[in-house]
Amino acid sequence: MKQFKFNIDGKEFKATVDPQEDGKLAVTVNDSTYTVEVPELAKQAPRPVVNHAAAPAPVATKPVAAAPVAANVVAAPLPGTITKVLVNEGDKVKKGDTLVTMEAMKMENSITAEADGIIRKIHVAVGASVNQGDALVDFEGLGVPQTVPANAPAPKPAAPAAPAAAAAVAPAPAGAHTVDAPLPGTIKQVLVKVGQDIAAGDTVVVMEAMKMENNITAEFGGKVTAVKVAVGDQVQSGQALVETA
Repeated sequence: MKQFKFNIDGKEFKATVDPQEDGKLAVTVNDSTYTVEVPELAKQAPRPVVNHAAAPAPVATKPVAAAPVAANVVAAPLPGTITKVLVNEGDKVKKGDTLVTMEAMKMENSITAEADGIIRKIHVAVGASVNQGDALVDFEGLGVPQTVPANAPAPKPAAPAAPAAAAAVAPAPAGAHTVDAPLPGTIKQVLVKVGQDIAAGDTVVVMEAMKMENNITAEFGGKVTAVKVAVGDQVQSGQALVETA
C-alpha cells in the first residue's frame, strides 16, 4: 500500500492505494475507502507492491534505537509521469518528506516517505513514464516499528490523526454516508436511485478514469437518500456521488 498527497483547487487530499487481486485497487481518500476495478491491471501478471521488506522480528519486539531495518521499495501508486526527483542517493529524509512528484490524471501527486530513513537507490528520472507498482526509490528506514507493514493500514495515521479518525469512524455506520469519487473521471452509469436499499459492496456508479471503467461501491449498506450525479457528468476526486442513510 502507498500513501500520497495531491491538491485540487488548493485543497489538500491524502490518499492510499492498495493493489488487490484481479486488477482491483483499494483506494482510500481522506479516510473513505473504495474498491476500484482496473481491467487493464487484471491482464498483467500479478506484481506485488512491496512497500516494506518482510522483517518479522522487529514488528513489535524491539522499539529501540535507530538501527537500520531492511530496505523498502517506494512504488508508484498509479500510472503516471515523473515530474520531479527531490532526493539523491545517500540523502537522509524524514517521515513526510516528498521523495518524488509524478503527474497522474492531470494532477501532480507527491510521493512521500513513510518514516525517517536513507535513500539507497533511485530508479526513475524526470520524464520517465511509470506503471502502477513500478519501483521509484529504494528506501532504508531507521528502526521505527510503525514502518513495518505487518500492522494493517488502520494504525498508519498514528500520532496527529489517530484520535480524530477513531472518533469519526466509530459512529459512521449509524448515520448518513456519502459515496465519493476516488479519482477524477466521467460518470458512465448510475445504478441506484433515491429510496433504493443497498448493501455494503454494491456498485452504485460506474465512472471512467484513465481510459478505464471503474465500479464505485458503497462502503456501508443503507437507503439511498440522494443521487448527486448523472451520466456524462465530470467529477473531481472527493466529490460526493451518492448519499445513503
